[in-house]
Amino acid sequence: MDHTVPNPVRTLFLSDVHLGTPDARAEELLAFLEGVECETIYLVGDIIDLHAMRRRGTTWPESHDAVLRHLFRRARAGVEVVFIPGNHDESFRDLAGTALGRIRVAQEAVHTTADGRRMLVTHGDELDSAVCCNRLVSIAGDAGYALLLALNRATNRVRRRLGWPYWSLAGHIKSRLGRAQEYIRRFEDAALHLARERGFDGVICGHIHQARLRREGQGIYANDGDWVESCTALVEEPDGSLRLVDGQPVNVVRLPVRPAA
Repeated sequence: MDHTVPNPVRTLFLSDVHLGTPDARAEELLAFLEGVECETIYLVGDIIDLHAMRRRGTTWPESHDAVLRHLFRRARAGVEVVFIPGNHDESFRDLAGTALGRIRVAQEAVHTTADGRRMLVTHGDELDSAVCCNRLVSIAGDAGYALLLALNRATNRVRRRLGWPYWSLAGHIKSRLGRAQEYIRRFEDAALHLARERGFDGVICGHIHQARLRREGQGIYANDGDWVESCTALVEEPDGSLRLVDGQPVNVVRLPVRPAA
């Protein structure tokens, strides 16, 4: 694997950081951000987990503050930063069309790649109705995932004491559950259908914590993953190509995934 920091990229897409929770990998994200130069940053939802903070109180170490300070500093320096709130920070949706400092807040965005493809950028929670039976199922899923993350934290506390690297128990279990894989597939299909229906060349989203680049016919599905389990992001290269990158532990690792031009 290539552990070198990449050349400057055109665009960076991040989502599902969940600042304000003990699961946020803020230190890794900050190290990643400091190693990436770009023209535009899209924050594709669930950057701050207001739901968790209201439910179980605030978890806000210095590293979480440092991530926000870095993003505001990049915006002041001339990087275009667009914040698209998700379902865990949906209160910010009331600010769509305004700005937080120099960070623009939007319900969704249209991003045109360097090679001319028009991509819908949205968090993705609006697709839940297409893949879940009802709201109760969604709530039950959230509760189950919260339990899984708690087990994940406990597992990695033991691994740290043993000197072992981070390992995602949550990701391991999800990869082996047929229902979880079916949900992911249905979500991807619904996102591609939404993009086609609205006349876009593809969709860039987050929400389900599953990094993925997929080409279906002429449509592109891109999910930038998360900074709770996988520490992944999506980048657009200067030529318009899209790549997933892995920010764990601190450097960018290029993954061998790219849709055909």
